Amino acid sequence: MGYGNASNVYKTNQIQTASPKQLVVLLYEGAIKNIRLAELALENKDNEKINRHLIKAQDIVAELLNSLNHQGGENHIASELETLYEYLLNELLQANLKKDSEKMSGARSILSELLEAWASI
Repeated sequence: MGYGNASNVYKTNQIQTASPKQLVVLLYEGAIKNIRLAELALENKDNEKINRHLIKAQDIVAELLNSLNHQGGENHIASELETLYEYLLNELLQANLKKDSEKMSGARSILSELLEAWASI
């Protein structure tokens, strides 16, 4: 078994055995990582990689958005997160369209704050 395959097995096991809180943390980490990779690709003017990584980050934020539990409208935190995730999706889309490093950095900063908050729970 090669290193790449072992890494994939480890990641799969990590996801399958994670608690819901740990899954949210993993999603935030994945989105942050992909935005950072897009920022690095922007420095190298590699539009294909920018696009690929920002789409991955968008997919992760969309998954976070779809996983919100509004509890019949009673969960105000879910409503606030929904607004924030929709904002992030728009920022990531605009960052990709305009190759805008400030939008990437802003989205990464928000996700980093959310990660810190979830990790402290």
